[in-house]
Amino acid sequence: MRDLPDRPDAPEASDADPGAREADAERRRRRAQFLRELAEARALRDRVQPRRAKTARLRHAMRMRTFRW
Repeated sequence: MRDLPDRPDAPEASDADPGAREADAERRRRRAQFLRELAEARALRDRVQPRRAKTARLRHAMRMRTFRW
């Protein structure tokens, strides 16, 4: 059942021009690169400042315990 696209505002693959698909792929590639670098920076910060990392973990755990679903 491929009548409807996943999102109502998403164009069909055949409707999108190749330039838009390439731009979208480039955006996703840059975003993935940014997220990798961000994760690496966070890991480095956690190694360099273990006390701050522990405090952040405890704070996050407290937020999750007190969060109401």
